[in-house]
Amino acid sequence: MTEAPNSLKPWITFAGSVLIVVVLYWAQAVLVPIALAVLISFVLAPPVTWLERWLGRVPAVLVVVTLVFVVLGLAGWGLARQMGNLAEDLPRYRVNILAKIADVRGAGKGGTVEKLQETIEEIKTDLGKTEVPKGQPAPPPVVVTSELASGFGWLEPIMAPLGTASLVVVLVIFILLERRDLRDRLIGLFGQGRLTVTTKAFDEAGSRVSRQLLMQSLASLVYGVVAGVGLYLLGVPYPLVWGALGAALRYIPYVGPMIGAAGPILASLAAMPGWTGPLSVMGMFVVLELFTNLVLETVLYAGAAGVSQVALLVSVAFWTWLWGPLGLLMATPLTVCVVVLGRHVPGLASIGTVMGDAPALAPEFSYYQRLLARDPGEAADIIERHIKSESWGSVYDALLLPALNYAERDRLERRLSDEEEGAVIEATRELLVDAADSMRRLQPPAPATGAPVLPGPREPLRVLGYAANGAADELSLTMLGHVLADLPIVIEMTKTRVLASELVALVHAQGVSVVCIADLPPSPPSKTRYLVKRLHAALPDVRIVVGRWSPAALADDSTQLLRDAGASLVCATLAETRDFLAGLVELPRIPAPVAAEPMTDV
Repeated sequence: MTEAPNSLKPWITFAGSVLIVVVLYWAQAVLVPIALAVLISFVLAPPVTWLERWLGRVPAVLVVVTLVFVVLGLAGWGLARQMGNLAEDLPRYRVNILAKIADVRGAGKGGTVEKLQETIEEIKTDLGKTEVPKGQPAPPPVVVTSELASGFGWLEPIMAPLGTASLVVVLVIFILLERRDLRDRLIGLFGQGRLTVTTKAFDEAGSRVSRQLLMQSLASLVYGVVAGVGLYLLGVPYPLVWGALGAALRYIPYVGPMIGAAGPILASLAAMPGWTGPLSVMGMFVVLELFTNLVLETVLYAGAAGVSQVALLVSVAFWTWLWGPLGLLMATPLTVCVVVLGRHVPGLASIGTVMGDAPALAPEFSYYQRLLARDPGEAADIIERHIKSESWGSVYDALLLPALNYAERDRLERRLSDEEEGAVIEATRELLVDAADSMRRLQPPAPATGAPVLPGPREPLRVLGYAANGAADELSLTMLGHVLADLPIVIEMTKTRVLASELVALVHAQGVSVVCIADLPPSPPSKTRYLVKRLHAALPDVRIVVGRWSPAALADDSTQLLRDAGASLVCATLAETRDFLAGLVELPRIPAPVAAEPMTDV
């Protein structure tokens, strides 16, 4: 009985998603103006807030909304007038158009182009024929006239856009007037018990959408100005129209820039004699588009949207299919809002992972995944990037050691075989040498802390390293040797497992003052606790360091039992171990690394 709800949960989620899409499509006449008004309100909220300090809320809203929509209306009216003038001027360009058509036909005469044209003409002729029975005249066409339609028919094409625009203007005014109250109501509706998460989601959505639209407006403005000036210098008629149209169409992702460039290119073909001018216009737009995409938008859009390019392309297709041209226009802001919800709403976390531009895997998981995929080349690239961007020596605690921890965890949980874990260990052993070489080449060693700086050299501190369980623990001691290579410390590591009594005898025979036992989680520390207890009882003056090195997700909940057994320190990172051991030696005043072997074997 308990398994039925779990088995039905994916189907319920799928049915809910389908229902949401159906509602979005069915109610688009209402939802599209609301969504457009909300997005415009995001853009106008900052200037309204700034004006409220001097004019008050209502006058500030009315002034900003009136100014913006009047400017947009005048710009649209002016653009329509200019387009009308351009249409009237087209007959003057008849000679250029006919000459270019003749050139194209001449280039394709007798070839594939001419055959294709002939085929199309034949198909059109066949489709235009109508079968009429013999002896009967063809029926006359039926023409329906209406005085009402002839008088007001011109209003029909503009009624729907005019009604939508009016609704958007009214909604923008009231949203700006009541934006604080609406925010509080939404927070009370969705997040009364989670005020922190809901507030962060609203703030991030507002800031990201506002920044994205602002940066897009700036990029469109630069594009329009450069395009208008370039077209004016090249002699294309109506350069101001084409510059403004290109700037406006850049708000439509992917399709808009192509449409914006097609207009002036066609105008240059019609107005300019020969092919040099049109080809110059095409070249200008290619260069301008490359500059805008690769330089301008890369600088302005860095982190603005927070959406991956693939997800944005899929989202553009979805919203265009759902809401048509207005969906295409609003696709990017709507996708930003969806991604923000995915980051802050636990139930939508998968959406944030799939559609966001943040890395889907943390570096430690990405490195471990590459080792599992037997791809040491990309794993080495991850190590190299970390070394270049992070502090000296942190690559061991951040990437290499977690891979050993995760491999041991997966083996214990029977997700990896012994051979597969061994492959991860051997790959890490090979990459360890390259990592050490890269650190010596790219970064200076970190300064040791925790010890007084006294003049004069001193004998190296001898540390006996013991691997509690196997190859992974041995490799972690090798990493510790690399971390300590610039200090007067020598690790003498036992290669084989020994009994507790044999380890006590070995420590006594070697005369070392520090023992470091490597025991990587998630293996239980019971064996190590027994070793620590025997060592402390037999040699109470020897300092015992236990390396339970691991990422935070696999770290021990408590290390008290090991400390009660006699451990001087239980470390979770190699950096912590280095600082402790550095505190046991007196470093020379001259910061020259000791040329000594980092590790010897007993």
